This record gives sequence, structure tokens and C-alpha cells, in this order.
Amino acid sequence: MIKLMATKNKSVLITLEDKLEELLVHKAPPLPTAWKEVIVQFSPWITLILMILVVPPLLALLGLGAVLAPVSYMGGVNNGINYTFSLLVSVVSLVLQAMAIPGLFKRSRKAWYLLYYSTLLGAVSSLIEFNIGGLIVGTLVSMYILFQVKSYYK
Repeated sequence: MIKLMATKNKSVLITLEDKLEELLVHKAPPLPTAWKEVIVQFSPWITLILMILVVPPLLALLGLGAVLAPVSYMGGVNNGINYTFSLLVSVVSLVLQAMAIPGLFKRSRKAWYLLYYSTLLGAVSSLIEFNIGGLIVGTLVSMYILFQVKSYYK
């Protein structure tokens, strides 16, 4: 039963990836090759620098979150759940990006998939939080760039 569910979920992700690739690579205007090469060359460094900048505030937020989590539920259960969910998504996304950094330097497809899953997680988070601007603009731009450079990762 678990194997069947995993196979079904995987096929959904593969179908989504195929649809996104068709839309963002074949139908959307392509990025110039020079831009793609610059993105692939500098993306590991940019990701590493941004992670270094994000970790201290996220750790502080987690510390404050432990103290303030009970208070956040006083504003209503939805506020507390959204707060907790946002923290969880941020941590998981950060871990996925950290796991991707060594592979980004090697240009491995596994690293590309880790960034893809991190972006999907961010999209789900934006959808649940009703952040429509972040969902449309942030996810669309991220996915467009990811799929434009996908062929560089083997």
C-alpha cells in the first residue's frame, strides 16, 4: 500500500515537472545562453551567501518561536498554525537548499531537484498562507529560471 502511494505521488510530481518544462522551456521565451551560463556558474555562491545571511535570523526566530508559540495561538488557532507552518516550511526549505549546494558546484541533477522541491514547497506555503503575489510572482520567476537552466545539470 505504501509503495503504491509512493508510486502515485511520484507520478504526480513527474507529471507536474513535465507540464512545467513544456510551459517554461518550450513555450516561454528562452533566456540568452550567456545568462544561463552566468546563472549556473554563480547560483551555488549566491545560494551559499543567502543561506549564511538567513541562518542567524531564522535561528533567532526559532528561539523566539519557542517562547511565543503559545502566545500566537491566543490570537486564534489559525494564526498559531500559520506561524508554526511558516517556521517549519522555512526550515525544511533551508535544509533542502543546504543539501543542494555541493551538487550545484558539481552541476548534478540531484541538486537541481532539491532546488525544485524547495521552490514547490515555497509555492505550497504561499498558497496555504493566501500569499497570492508570492505564489504567482515568486514561484513563477523561480520556476522559470530553474527550468531554463535544467539542461546544464546532469
